[in-house]
Amino acid sequence: MAYEFQGRRLQKIAVIGSGQIGPDIALYFSKVLSRSGVQVVVVDISDEALARGEKKFLKKIAKGEESGAFAAPMAEAMRGAVTWTSDYGLLSDADFVVEAATEDQALKGRIFADLEKRCSKDTIFASNSSHLEPERIFEGIEDKSRSLVIHYFFPAERNPMVELVPGAETDPKLTAYLRDFYEVIGKVPIVVGSRYGYALDPVFEGVFLAAALLAENGVATPKEIDTVAVKALGLGIGPFTAMNLTGGNPITAIGLDHYTKRIHSWYRTPQILKDAVESGTAWEVPGRDEVVEVEDGKRQKITDALRGAFFGICTEIVDSGISSVDDMDMAVEIALVMKAPFRFMNSLGTGEALRLVEKYAKENEGFPVPRLLKAHGSESKPFQIRYITREDREGVAHLTIRRPAVLNALNQAVFDEIRSSFTALANDDSVKAVVLRGFGVKAFVSGADVKFLAKINSVEQGTATSADSQAAIQVIEDCKKPVVCAYNGLAFGGGNELAMACNMRIARSDLKVLAGQPEPSLGILPGAGGTQRLPRLVGFEAANEMLRNARPISAAKALEIGLVDELVDGDVVALRDRAHALALELASGERELPEIDALPLANVPEELPAVDIGHFSTAVDALIVDAILSGAKMTLKDGLAYEAKKFGEVCGLEDMRIGVVNFLKNGPRQKAEFVHG
Repeated sequence: MAYEFQGRRLQKIAVIGSGQIGPDIALYFSKVLSRSGVQVVVVDISDEALARGEKKFLKKIAKGEESGAFAAPMAEAMRGAVTWTSDYGLLSDADFVVEAATEDQALKGRIFADLEKRCSKDTIFASNSSHLEPERIFEGIEDKSRSLVIHYFFPAERNPMVELVPGAETDPKLTAYLRDFYEVIGKVPIVVGSRYGYALDPVFEGVFLAAALLAENGVATPKEIDTVAVKALGLGIGPFTAMNLTGGNPITAIGLDHYTKRIHSWYRTPQILKDAVESGTAWEVPGRDEVVEVEDGKRQKITDALRGAFFGICTEIVDSGISSVDDMDMAVEIALVMKAPFRFMNSLGTGEALRLVEKYAKENEGFPVPRLLKAHGSESKPFQIRYITREDREGVAHLTIRRPAVLNALNQAVFDEIRSSFTALANDDSVKAVVLRGFGVKAFVSGADVKFLAKINSVEQGTATSADSQAAIQVIEDCKKPVVCAYNGLAFGGGNELAMACNMRIARSDLKVLAGQPEPSLGILPGAGGTQRLPRLVGFEAANEMLRNARPISAAKALEIGLVDELVDGDVVALRDRAHALALELASGERELPEIDALPLANVPEELPAVDIGHFSTAVDALIVDAILSGAKMTLKDGLAYEAKKFGEVCGLEDMRIGVVNFLKNGPRQKAEFVHG
């Protein structure tokens, strides 16, 4: 057995190094590929390291099995998929090698020189270096086209982010292949430029350096700095705590010294870090649930310094062409668990962000003020952050909604971008059709961001919000080009409403949970066209159930009722390719272009069959029924306006407040206690 993807057959994956991260990389590969029969071989010259790595690997599987994350058969398959060995001879038939050895250029070079002699010419060579440029790592091998850096983040089996760092001679087709491959297996890959540290480690280590300098200069203790940093930068844990957990002092000390020569002179290894490395002692950090009091003036000084450094570091990386605003914002938030830097600067005001960076630069020799920030901050101009990516192929524009941290949920920025993207496409003569999908394997669009809904505080605002969402989605329906929706994962609420505006919808056949309208569980009704388009697409009986009981349906059921036009076997790339082919067929006229019935519907029933709505609000349910029946007797345009009016009315109910607050406080599993239950 093997995993076949885009013409490549992966039967054996090798991980070299059984230290800090190698076992976690092996764990992830076993989790996602063992069902396909892929074998993973972990190689290390140290038997002790292999024993420690295997013990760690087995412990994590056991923990996952106990928690229910892994079913017993899956856990057994994962254990059976991995071999631990010191025999490099077992790598001769590896299809893909990920080296995760010590961060030593000479060592890595020797490993790959040896692998080139042992392995097939088609074997992919990747280094999980955290800093070294691929040109340096692979300088000793002849065929550099099959080599690049793939940088995982701690903990590698759970942190979804990976940086793909191609070298000057890396085959672009290999980079594209691996970008798709990692998305398909559930990671969030970004392609970044080749510079020491790549895009993200200079942020992580730079923030730590800023914190260490504050401690070294006597501004505050590590415990105080960690306490303030969590709030100042939106960190999951403070920088000193992170160093303790990752054992990162030694590699950070080395990295900072190299940054001095390869980025700019502010980066350096402070004496306080050198002392910590030499002594091997951990930083004194806040204990679990410990409250650390920090005087207001000191707190402000720490906050200003950390934010000034953070903003300057992130904009310099974009300034240097290593990454983009969009990728940096997403990657810093996901990989490093920090606030998305460019959104953060926009929220504070880019003028204020520039002030903080200029202040930090004045107080810290060698720290630059990036051109990008000067250009925006001097005019208080916000950064443009895109949540929809576009790639054109054969006249088909592929749009991908990319907000993986929130399962591609919709907010005002995404609605605005949908509107602008489709308006531009309608007037782009080079585009003859469009494919719309969500990023990743979990969700097409998980719905509207509930925090977005929580801001609605009046009937009038509710009506306006609904009408605005409808208008953004209407641009899809009004597009002069055929639009095919590829349901790559679940589509709830506004996500399903978005899909219904497309001419065709196709879905992965293996999705047990595909589409649903969960709005009643929030104490609201579908306000982006759901009560109007769904009956027109699937009929009153099926729409009545979906719109009122909040239960999702499978891909098979969606095909049965007519919500989707076709099911596709295979992964999200196979789905994307099929959507591409259908888009071309629609554009050429080879396939008739489906259009929704925009006229009043015939045979509208006087009432809808009873539905078990459980604990949901009867008042909200009555408004949903009214929107369905009354809207069906109108044109689609007038029905949408009626739906917006009903959405406004529901926003005036106490049940809407109860449902939204309950979701934000307790999540989707906790039932709301509605007034009209």
